[in-house]
Amino acid sequence: MVELCRWSWRFHSPQPARSALTAALPEARFADPASPTEGFTVTFTVNLKPFDGERTILEIPGVLRVVLRKHDPADRNPQNYPAFKMPDGSAPVLEANLGLRSVEHPEWTNMVVGIPLAMLPTPEGEHDVVLNFSGVRWTMYVDGELLDNDFPFGYPQWSARNTWKLDAQYVKAAALHLPGIEPERTAAQTPAPGPGIQYWLPRGHNNWVGDVATIFHKGRYHVFYLYDRRHHNSKFGRGAHYFEHISTSDFLTWTEHEAATPLEEQWECIGTGVPFVFQGKLCVSYGLHTTRVYPREETTLPVQWDYLKAHGRTGTFPRATTPGAPAGSTYAVCTEGFTHFTKSNIMFHPCENPSVYTDPSGQLRLLANAGSNGIWESDTVDGGWRCVSEGFPPGGDCTFFFRWGAFDYIIGGFTGLWSKPAGSPDSAYQDVVTQGLDFYDGSNVPSIVEVTGGRFLMAAWIPIRGWGGNLVIRELVQRPDGRIGSKWMPEITPAAGKSETLAAKLTGMTTFPAAAKAFLLSFTVQPAQAKKGRFGIAMLPANGEEAACEWQVSLDNARAQFAPGTLTGFAGREKTLREGGAPHSAGDYAIENLIDVEKPFTVRLIVKNCDKIGGALVDAEIAGCRTMISYRRELTVKKLVFRAEGVELKDVQVAPLVER
Repeated sequence: MVELCRWSWRFHSPQPARSALTAALPEARFADPASPTEGFTVTFTVNLKPFDGERTILEIPGVLRVVLRKHDPADRNPQNYPAFKMPDGSAPVLEANLGLRSVEHPEWTNMVVGIPLAMLPTPEGEHDVVLNFSGVRWTMYVDGELLDNDFPFGYPQWSARNTWKLDAQYVKAAALHLPGIEPERTAAQTPAPGPGIQYWLPRGHNNWVGDVATIFHKGRYHVFYLYDRRHHNSKFGRGAHYFEHISTSDFLTWTEHEAATPLEEQWECIGTGVPFVFQGKLCVSYGLHTTRVYPREETTLPVQWDYLKAHGRTGTFPRATTPGAPAGSTYAVCTEGFTHFTKSNIMFHPCENPSVYTDPSGQLRLLANAGSNGIWESDTVDGGWRCVSEGFPPGGDCTFFFRWGAFDYIIGGFTGLWSKPAGSPDSAYQDVVTQGLDFYDGSNVPSIVEVTGGRFLMAAWIPIRGWGGNLVIRELVQRPDGRIGSKWMPEITPAAGKSETLAAKLTGMTTFPAAAKAFLLSFTVQPAQAKKGRFGIAMLPANGEEAACEWQVSLDNARAQFAPGTLTGFAGREKTLREGGAPHSAGDYAIENLIDVEKPFTVRLIVKNCDKIGGALVDAEIAGCRTMISYRRELTVKKLVFRAEGVELKDVQVAPLVER
């Protein structure tokens, strides 16, 4: 399980509030802030009770509007409020709308944070709410817990005659603090138990796992992931990601730590990177995607590129002395234990997704992505990077190097994979995808690392209605010829309860009910002839009128696929990555050149329904050598339809997953 890092927050100000409202004094005027960039804090007690339509319960005209409203329970954009619904299926929400102004982006005017009331332990009654604008963060706290935030650009435009008011039916009392109050974190609570790490999501209604970067260091496996809210729609669609951190020493108990690279400036938008070790210290490289906020000419990128062109290597550009908004490659260093990181504030390369590593010979290397490409070498992280392989890898999203036995590999982003014999020159890399031998299985931006016992793990995210989703970890398997496959990792495979035999032997078409929201299906496939036959499992929702999904395996051409389901026969053919398909969509796609299916083999399939994702994950393992996963919107599986041609499915078992 994951031990969640949870804190309580309190707001104490040594100065009296600038203004206070009560039921007896529901409206008042207050003095201007000393500076237009000054932060503010509003505290109030809300009495949650039934309401109709939309009610404005607290307002500072032009600056803040707090509302209670009935949200469409079918609309998940962008806040994913239907992750928590009332017993009657409704989705009432509490929202705080912040008015912002900036010279650079006058169109960025309204920033919303909010929660579905159903996520509160008691959705009715009194709750203490704090809204805090720090300049960098716009945050909603309820009963001492941080429940939603966003990252502003710009500042409120206060009027010459500031007033504010409350609705006494819903707000008991309110206080306005100018400047804002710095939140105080109470002593750490005993870590709260969370769900297992496989298919893990951060706690909350609108938060997801983005790009994953991993390392095994001093006996611990570290997972750094870009923390995402609103599927890349924070900071007015610019993402505003940063690296959060989870680690484990035994793969059974995982601990959530504090953020490794928190956002501390309005211009910060952090992109993908990798953890690495340099001079014995654990570091995390990452990109500053500042061009999402400022024009390129107003960032440090021009001066970095000019230096590179003039000297043939990159320079060292400290944030404090380099003109322009910081952009490009930087890194943070672990300065205490294995969890406390400090930003270097040095830009060392103009690419915006740096992949730094030490190759097996001890050479410090970088794979440049986003804005650059190629393989680069240096004697130090801080600068002096020179290109040794121009144009390869081709850049894009983050690429990762790893050596496994007699082979070197580079896997890149969503679709790239290259391999060569270990020790041969970089020019020997071959495109594995064009051979149809890749191991993409629905994973996005996978990160691969060797752990204890010579095992290799791949961690990635699965897209759920946009950018960001569930964390998925695979254990990789390698063939003597260097071909790589994947399987479920035993330590993190979700536990299943008592199994039930659906059929001792199954041929033709058979239908079974699915009694649990999350279950494990397993069976053995016995081909009548070697490399001949096929089978499919169609998954039907409650109405049973049409199959929402079919998972199919064809031994004739060693393929497997997810496809739209049909009640009249097998689904049509989907494309593999080599053929132009999109496994990284985690929707309908195929994989090819299955491994070890010429003889009887086992199949395991997990169906996991989840209110937060608004659908189901369907995860399959074939012969312990290939995996593939799909996200199916709005699907709760209630019926399974098996079809088999030329094969027997033996000992078909189903067991409910044990939910934590």
